[in-house]
Amino acid sequence: MATMPVVNPLFQQCTLAASTTLSTPSPFSSRVCLKFSISCCALASPAAVSSRDLENRVAERSETRLGLPSKGRMAADTLDLLKDCQLSVRHVNPRQYVAEIPQLSNFEVWFQRPKDIVRKLVSGDLDLGIVGLDIVSEYGQGNEDLILVHDALDFGDCRLSLAIPKYGIFENINSVRELAQMPQWTPEKPLRVVTGFTYLAPKFMKENGLKHVTFSTADGALEAAPAMGIADAIVDLVSSGTTLRENNLKEIEGGVILESQAVLVASRKSLTQRKGVLDTTHEILERLEAHLRAAGQLTVTANMRGTTAEEVAERILSQTSLSGLQGPTVSPVFCKRDGRVVVDYYAIVICVPKKLLYKSVQQLRAIGGSGVLVSPLTYIFDEEPPRWRELLSKLDM
Repeated sequence: MATMPVVNPLFQQCTLAASTTLSTPSPFSSRVCLKFSISCCALASPAAVSSRDLENRVAERSETRLGLPSKGRMAADTLDLLKDCQLSVRHVNPRQYVAEIPQLSNFEVWFQRPKDIVRKLVSGDLDLGIVGLDIVSEYGQGNEDLILVHDALDFGDCRLSLAIPKYGIFENINSVRELAQMPQWTPEKPLRVVTGFTYLAPKFMKENGLKHVTFSTADGALEAAPAMGIADAIVDLVSSGTTLRENNLKEIEGGVILESQAVLVASRKSLTQRKGVLDTTHEILERLEAHLRAAGQLTVTANMRGTTAEEVAERILSQTSLSGLQGPTVSPVFCKRDGRVVVDYYAIVICVPKKLLYKSVQQLRAIGGSGVLVSPLTYIFDEEPPRWRELLSKLDM
């Protein structure tokens, strides 16, 4: 059985004792046999980092720290999102791990591995972080100090899923329930699963009645494990599913462990105890919400003949896709005729979803609209972002 070494709560580097080492070199050369009572994530438990330790670390510095992924697609997409929100990261020396966002005072950006961002949020070394929800769930392990500020940043979409071979004894297995009921799995011959998610995968198996399971850890090329005879199933992140299909693997009903995308996560203690962190978080959240809300919308302007603004508005509101965010803006268009200023047309302005643009233009034409102009939207600011109210509620404020 795997054993857990004593871990310094501020340096969560831990390994699991391997029960078996494979004789042939492969990416899956370390096999670990786990019991569900053991948490096999290398993150200190909430009890390991005392409340006093965290409070001291929170009080040690004055600047607010944001952790961002240091490399890969997630890193590039994060920087692009911040730039779109007018929060460009200035990274003067690419060899350094620290940068700044000039628009935010007393603020530092630290480039880290995603799992280290979560660990340093727990330890008090970071205040905010942008990572995938899968990383927060795997390395946060339900730590109550971690709080989601924004749960849908619209990039990094994927799912953590259980996959099994399409062939052999699994050919007619199409659900987690059927997998759990297979008579092949015994204490002597358990279901062998390879994964990099050594907290979420065992938790999922236990919750779904799979009692006889062993886990091997690996960081890459998991899809090859069943074909090599190293594992019976894998638990891994899936985007399109193409790699699974090309390796004769399939997802099964009930096998999605977690739907994931990029999120903004914060330390509860930082938000409540460090001066300036909550205000800075408010500004970041407002910018994110305003940009993301506008990203799927377009501004449509058109002229319409009418007798009154109310009559024009009534015609517009009779069309389902022309209601806008709160209703159309209708303004008189003044022109001079025979020496008099008259109103024959009204200008209408509405916001429409990008996916409904052509339908909206057709409906405008049908009710007398002409000179239709379409413009992109950059930001839509609410009176107060709904997620800000949710955050204050979570903080009991």
